[in-house]
Amino acid sequence: MNKIYFDDKEFQKVDFNIERIVFGDYNHCIFIDCDFSNTNLSDINFEECQFENCDFSNVKIRNAAIQYATFKNCKLLGVHFDECNRFLLSFYFKNCQLNLASFYQLKIKGTKFKDCILQEVDFTETDLTGSVFENCDFSGSMFGNTILDKADFRSSFNFSINPETNRIKKARFSIQGIAGLLDKYDIKIE
Repeated sequence: MNKIYFDDKEFQKVDFNIERIVFGDYNHCIFIDCDFSNTNLSDINFEECQFENCDFSNVKIRNAAIQYATFKNCKLLGVHFDECNRFLLSFYFKNCQLNLASFYQLKIKGTKFKDCILQEVDFTETDLTGSVFENCDFSGSMFGNTILDKADFRSSFNFSINPETNRIKKARFSIQGIAGLLDKYDIKIE
């Protein structure tokens, strides 16, 4: 199957459930108010693309390349980022819903999440070294054998991270967040 190349193209209000996305490489493209929900983005490449107010709920992204992508005000429910092509995988999330997403075993050092809802997200065995979580809700999210060295959780909340089963060297937490590091002990902090 031949790939088509798109450079610096803007897509607005496209419903990719109706208008099928073209198999190809998208470089420096902007997607605004697009609906990708339940679509198959497998093997498509997105390099330095911006996504604003888009819905990616339950997309299939097996072997999709997502490199230096920015997601703003997007809905990414149930997205399995762990199925993406891992080469140069990198993204920035601002004001996004990522509930039930999976980052299982990914190396996504330095990733920034700002004002995101990260409920029941799988961060098991993920390398998040130096990542920043600014004002994020982690209710029910899973951390196990996760590398959180130098990560910043100071303004985030509702996380439960066991320091005995996760690496947290030089990670930053606020005084209010200490309870999320002691959950396994079933103690009350007042």
